Amino acid sequence: MNQERLYKVLLGPVISEKAAGLADSANQVVFKVSADAEKAEIKAAVEKLFNVSVEQVRTVNVKGKTKRTRNGMGRRSDWKKAYVRLAEGSDINFEAAE
Repeated sequence: MNQERLYKVLLGPVISEKAAGLADSANQVVFKVSADAEKAEIKAAVEKLFNVSVEQVRTVNVKGKTKRTRNGMGRRSDWKKAYVRLAEGSDINFEAAE
């Protein structure tokens, strides 16, 4: 995989209560990824960009919600998220990266 694709696969971390709980209990990190990303690409991107070892990657296609707007009904975009299980002793700290 080329270097340019590495930066396009990961779109950003998902910050939520569930993601924080998984980070504490199961050593997992949740990322928003591009819709066409594959598990092998996600694993390679996380290992290369954060210098950690990845045990497992699970992906979920999140369907966009239908919302009412003043112009009628609208729909949010679909997106993909990846649950990345890190190896024992590996850690990604997003707060220190600021």
